Amino acid sequence: MKKYLIIFAVLLGSFSVAKAQDDQPEKPKDIQALYVAYVTQQLQLTPDEAQKFWPVHAQFEAEMKGVKPDLPELDRQQAMLNIKKRYQDNFNRIIGPNRCEHFYRLQGEFKEKLIRMRNQRQQQRPLRRGF
Repeated sequence: MKKYLIIFAVLLGSFSVAKAQDDQPEKPKDIQALYVAYVTQQLQLTPDEAQKFWPVHAQFEAEMKGVKPDLPELDRQQAMLNIKKRYQDNFNRIIGPNRCEHFYRLQGEFKEKLIRMRNQRQQQRPLRRGF
């Protein structure tokens, strides 16, 4: 567990340092690395579980991203719920029902944390005035 905390802290620290050096938006690769570290640490995945979990998660994410954004909102949410239900058995077999439930909650928590981090950085950044 300490190993995962250290990995997460290093990734978070390197992400913060990289962001301090440039003003560009976060790169999807950086965000994905943070997400993997966060989920691994929060679910306390063993190396064996992680080896099984992440390939299934990649398929899950691909299907979730495949949901058409132009669908009516309720249809889009229903399609995403159907995908989550289909993958629930796979995740339950790998990490158990309690951690599976926790995983589905973690997705929203991670997005909220990213938004908070971005907002804090924007508040700390001095306003630029054009002349």
